[in-house]
Amino acid sequence: MDAAPFHTGEQALQARAGVRERMEEIGQKVIRDQMPDQHRELFGKLPTLLLGAQDDQGQPWATMLHGPAGFVTSPDAQTLRVQAKPAADDPVAPWLNEGAAVGLLGLEFHTRRRNRANGRVHVLGDDGFEVQVSQSFGNCPKYIHARRPEAAAPRPALPAQRLGPALDGPSIALLRRADTLFIASASSAQAGEASTNAQSEGVDVSHRGGRPGFIHVATGPRGLRLTLPDYQGNFFFNTLGNLLAWPRAGLLVPDFDDGTLLHVAAEASLCFEGPTLDAFPGAQRLLQLDVLHGWWRPAALALHWSAPEAPPQFAG
Repeated sequence: MDAAPFHTGEQALQARAGVRERMEEIGQKVIRDQMPDQHRELFGKLPTLLLGAQDDQGQPWATMLHGPAGFVTSPDAQTLRVQAKPAADDPVAPWLNEGAAVGLLGLEFHTRRRNRANGRVHVLGDDGFEVQVSQSFGNCPKYIHARRPEAAAPRPALPAQRLGPALDGPSIALLRRADTLFIASASSAQAGEASTNAQSEGVDVSHRGGRPGFIHVATGPRGLRLTLPDYQGNFFFNTLGNLLAWPRAGLLVPDFDDGTLLHVAAEASLCFEGPTLDAFPGAQRLLQLDVLHGWWRPAALALHWSAPEAPPQFAG
């Protein structure tokens, strides 16, 4: 990749952490404009795919698609073809259009392998879509709870529920017990448009994991606030850099027992110091998410998952 691998939001956080020059060098080596064969192979064997996109107000949303292994294929190193689309009641569905910026995450839960691919929808059909990849890179396996998905018996369709900024009892209970969430973010209100460095900008979807209860739910200055401690990672700052530039986040919290999906739209802020941060030993910063509204989609995925195996970081 000849262009700068990081946009200004990512660069600002790298500078704050004192790793700016080192990360520019690393980024040039590991962030590519095409997928290596091992990434293409991983996407091709997964039964799930994480997808992020923005609505017409710039709000990012995240969702999970599923299908038989092989429902994602890669005809060439810059293309991913997905034989699935979001359901009609999925908040991503109206915004998956030709030309839309999207973020993709392929995660093999039981091996903790994960690869990212960001780009634009190149082709949209009745049974799927094709993405032209502009950024491809891998992530380390930290904080991923290993579990295996299996097909579940079909369930009666249940209606999705739109939730207000306070959410509701079942959604808050899921947040409090979750060990995994996914977060969609974007580099601007209209990601990638009129950009001076389109290869480093766009929509992204990433994984966050922790012990059950790692999502701290409380009442904040503006209503319901979710707080995620952020520990030392790879210093890419893809998600946090996006949120510094455009402070809107879309959360996806799956219920691995019954396939329910909780989608949450939130306004984001970062906390770098002070007593609020001090309450989370070891955290280098906090991601604070003020809830705007949400969608509760019961049994949205015809999958059930094995009991989780905690990541090695949580041993002892």
